[in-house]
Amino acid sequence: MTPSHPPLMGLARLMRMAFNGQSLMPLAETFKARAEADPQDANVLMDLSIALQLHGMRDQGLAVLTLALASSRVYELPAQRPATVRLLAIMGPGDLMANAPLAFLLEDADISLTLFYLLPGEPMPTQLPEHDVVMIAMSETRQNHPLLVQLTEAVKSWPKPLLVRPEAILRTSRESVYALLKDLPGVYVPPTKQASRVALQALCAGQHALQEVLPGGAFPLIIRPLDSHAGHGLEKVADLAALQQYLAGSSNDTFFIASYADYASADGLFRKYRVVLVDGVPFAGHMGVSSHWMIHYLNAGMVDSAEKRAEEAAFMRDFEHDFAHRHAQALSQVHARLGLDYAVMDCAETAEGDLFVFEVDSGAVVHSMDSVDLFPYKVPAMQKVFEAFQGLLKRRAGGLR
Repeated sequence: MTPSHPPLMGLARLMRMAFNGQSLMPLAETFKARAEADPQDANVLMDLSIALQLHGMRDQGLAVLTLALASSRVYELPAQRPATVRLLAIMGPGDLMANAPLAFLLEDADISLTLFYLLPGEPMPTQLPEHDVVMIAMSETRQNHPLLVQLTEAVKSWPKPLLVRPEAILRTSRESVYALLKDLPGVYVPPTKQASRVALQALCAGQHALQEVLPGGAFPLIIRPLDSHAGHGLEKVADLAALQQYLAGSSNDTFFIASYADYASADGLFRKYRVVLVDGVPFAGHMGVSSHWMIHYLNAGMVDSAEKRAEEAAFMRDFEHDFAHRHAQALSQVHARLGLDYAVMDCAETAEGDLFVFEVDSGAVVHSMDSVDLFPYKVPAMQKVFEAFQGLLKRRAGGLR
């Protein structure tokens, strides 16, 4: 790259545009024209990859990402104010779920962000961009797994402070989270296991018992493809016949299966909470309320219901003295078991009042893109998260724990 190349727009800016209903395709066409005029402009290739993926063109976006990374492994997002800390994020190649979207946490901050992409099969370079603190920004995925294993050794001799250790990220697979947290008091994680199509077909054929495939499990089951998020391919199957039907309609070879647990509240509605743990301190991320067990914030009808938004506002306003206080011991133990400096947890509450952990991920999105008119309470809540994360970076950069 040369200084003549326009700066990177980056994920946060482009996703904000898409989130607000703006089509990215005219901008993508502009990016294409720039890339054709200068194939060495890695910034525009990276922005084009992001824009295509946000438009639902995942495969095309990943093809462009390959071109971008062939041109450069390093991408800069300068601080909006004079930088006091330089953060280096170690990234893996992959779609928009493969890495933590750190730019959202650093908008308007005095912290610069440098993204370095490590490719499978290559050694860590001896020279990396200048930085004050480094963060392993990869999510736990099949593609990232060998990179995280490699980094586990590489970071042992890292000369600068390190945030989010790779071995801790490896502990966030659904199966590992169950194994690590299942015996904690005040915490509920349903029996969860990775299973191959072959094993599940054998189960359907009566060649295996359920306990052989999912020890401690029982129907109904939740099933999803490995590495899936946001409800893609996620279904509840009531029995072997339903499981067989699910497999017939899926092209995947490996799945996560878990026992289904009814976590409906007394009013019959389901409530899912996103909690952000920054150096072990919990913060409210969001809350979704739905009549369906499979809640995702965008399908929970929060925009359409003033009553739901009022409940979320109360959750965020009272979080420290209510939810976080009620589950203080459980949250502290989850942090201790996983050992993540920064983590995002999707959870609920069981009828008995335990913390029901769905998923823990160091790469889930935490943002402030929602309409200020509809969600005025989110701005102060998100600002608490951003300030906590930025404070953590500054403490580590200064050599403080």
